[in-house]
Amino acid sequence: MRVWSDDAMARVWRRTHLGSEADRATFRTLHQASLASPALREGLTASSAERAVRHLRALLGTPALALTDTADCLAWDGGSSHHAAQLPGLIATTLERGRTRHVERGDLPCTTSGCEVRTAVVSPLVVEERIVGTLAAFSPYPTAGLARATDEVATWVSGQLALAELELSRTRLAEAEVRALRAQISPHFVYNSLGAIASFVRTDPDRARDLLLEFADFTRYSFRRHGDFTTLAEELRSIERYLLLEQARFGERLQVRLSIAPEVLPVAVPFLCIQPLVENAVRHGLAGVSGAGHVTITALDRDHECLIEVEDDGVGEDPEKVRRALAGDAELDSVGLGNVDARLRATYGDDYGLVVETAPGAGTKVVVRVPKFAAGVSA
Repeated sequence: MRVWSDDAMARVWRRTHLGSEADRATFRTLHQASLASPALREGLTASSAERAVRHLRALLGTPALALTDTADCLAWDGGSSHHAAQLPGLIATTLERGRTRHVERGDLPCTTSGCEVRTAVVSPLVVEERIVGTLAAFSPYPTAGLARATDEVATWVSGQLALAELELSRTRLAEAEVRALRAQISPHFVYNSLGAIASFVRTDPDRARDLLLEFADFTRYSFRRHGDFTTLAEELRSIERYLLLEQARFGERLQVRLSIAPEVLPVAVPFLCIQPLVENAVRHGLAGVSGAGHVTITALDRDHECLIEVEDDGVGEDPEKVRRALAGDAELDSVGLGNVDARLRATYGDDYGLVVETAPGAGTKVVVRVPKFAAGVSA
């Protein structure tokens, strides 16, 4: 019978649970890639290259490594940095050929004693069929393995940069969508609000002054230029200003009820995602109604979600027209419901788009669900 000591058992356990040497090498490779990824996902800049390059050199195990744009070195890691001055020429040739290039010793003249660099592999970084830079691995001698590994790492880096480009495009799209919503703030609302304020200047100067301040705060919020997200409290504060201005115009014809759970006020939501729904409710709540129109705004705490409902008792709408508006038909989407729906889905996923309940003569209720906490969402 064989008796195992505690130390022997521990060594066997480590070998069994950490896997083979190949498994450990794979883990190290993935670990280095994960360390480089966050910087590369910011795009190819001097700052991101500086933070990623040492992890990329660890992946390839070369004496020196450089990340470049299409003109010059962005970041260098390792020794022999005097060779960085030769990079513009290497970049130009790589851009001209459009593929990975092996650089011979004759193209890397060096008089520095003890320098390890004699050859290099330079691979293009390609994003959407456009070369945006290069990855240059320097070594004492050429090997087929290094050439292939450099090409593979360059392909992976290109993928990370493509994701960065996609994220930038999504950010620009979101900004454009917010600008579009701002542009859709009805000129009639602006003119009518100012007209209503003017009507109180002589009869009720204090109210005119208060309304003018509300109008200034409403426009300041609607046209602010910072942040993709805001808190539900800030969005509702702007909505209250909007409703005060509308009530100054319509008087008793516009009846508003708000029921807001305090727990959801700090929840982060996309900027201008509730206000268009309220504007839509006011329009439909008063359109074609001889008496008072009622608008109800509710925000409820539902475990890990916030449930927001905007309801009116107006003329209602054809469900098919609503479907087309949510699909992006600009002719039917005068207040940007499709815009809001698209931004909610882009932010939280397709499970969080608008839900609209309506029918001709039956009023309209729009339901918004947002998670209380979501990755990348903060006010």
